[in-house]
Amino acid sequence: MRRAAAFFDVDGTVTNVTCMFRFLEYRLAAEGHPPSVYRHERQRLKAMTAAGVPRTETNRASFASYAGADVRAVARLAEDWFRAELRSGPFFNEHVVDALRRHQREGHLVVLVSGSFRACLAPVARHLGADIVVCSEPETADGRYTGRVTAPMIGVAKAEAVRALAARGALDLAASTAYGDHVSDLPLLRLTGRAVVVGDDPVMRELARLNGWPRWPRTPADPGVPTAAPPPGSGVCRRSPGGPRR
Repeated sequence: MRRAAAFFDVDGTVTNVTCMFRFLEYRLAAEGHPPSVYRHERQRLKAMTAAGVPRTETNRASFASYAGADVRAVARLAEDWFRAELRSGPFFNEHVVDALRRHQREGHLVVLVSGSFRACLAPVARHLGADIVVCSEPETADGRYTGRVTAPMIGVAKAEAVRALAARGALDLAASTAYGDHVSDLPLLRLTGRAVVVGDDPVMRELARLNGWPRWPRTPADPGVPTAAPPPGSGVCRRSPGGPRR
């Protein structure tokens, strides 16, 4: 018999934050950069979005600052970051996590599908007990990131990866559920028999109405909770404060 699964987008769906950006801020601080370096990087990526650059390309661009970073050191720092996030505020969307737990009790395969990368998602997946992580896989060479990613796990790529996973794992997509918050999640949401829209994106809200999909709120984040800060001396490596290395 084929098994049902539950596919979860992560940023803005399972979590109330964008993990890649939160981790980037944490990592740059740990490396000794001033806050202005993170602000510059975020502004660069926001400008790309505002200019209409496809999300796949902004995802590629977001990995540029990892060029030269040690893969194992980044993974260790991601573990520290996740623990700090849990201490600092409402990291998870409680409505979605409750649903994830129900799927687990019903014996469904739980899959996180994200444009983020494995180092950042590993502690999240372990905390939730997710079975599989499908994500962007940045290029590495000699144990270091190159700053490039060949196939961002965005948009159609999510659906293609899930379809391939279903074929390998004998999954019943018609009996499965997908959760997402952004229009880039639509290929994934349309692939399964049931879809749930999370958050208040106006386009997604209208699509939920037209398709009869349930729409769940995002857990309100406390605006008074600061971004998790790394402890002194926790840096991966030191670079000059002029900005991320390209």
